[in-house]
Amino acid sequence: MDLANYKIVKLSDIKENSENPRYITENDFNSLVDSIRGFPEMLKVKPIIIDEKSVILGGNMRLKACFEAGLKSVPVIKIEGWSDKQKKEFIIKDNVHSGRWDSDALANNWNSELLIKWGLNTFVPEDIELNDFFAENEDNAPDSELKTIVLNYIETEYIEIKEKLSRISSTPEEAIRILLSK
Repeated sequence: MDLANYKIVKLSDIKENSENPRYITENDFNSLVDSIRGFPEMLKVKPIIIDEKSVILGGNMRLKACFEAGLKSVPVIKIEGWSDKQKKEFIIKDNVHSGRWDSDALANNWNSELLIKWGLNTFVPEDIELNDFFAENEDNAPDSELKTIVLNYIETEYIEIKEKLSRISSTPEEAIRILLSK
């Protein structure tokens, strides 16, 4: 960490990331607010990460919780010189192991193959289940390792199914692979 880029800034000078694909439940948010109120010093070792334009790369929920907790300023680390791809990669890798994902934000603003490459291999929108429209065909030859996946739908459901699959991946085959690994 370059301590030259470690600063204390006013909360009002930090911009939320409009493409942030994360959210937390109300209970988790309230716990975060309580944690910050009770131990604001923790922010010194877990500062909010911002880019050159003061847009958050890491810490959107902490920023909101800091506002709620009544803080006026917070520690930040300003990252300079990163490409848009590096910023997006950081946002995903920084959050892979905690919180919840906004599946619409991920589907609309992120490349699903990169998400998987960066470790978000469980990305499947919460409202989509394999059982919604797939059935495994057990009629394969006994010595075959291959299984057939049958997509069951009626004509009026086609657009909805296509939209759901596109929220998971850019190709139906990749979407099915991801659903099967869930």
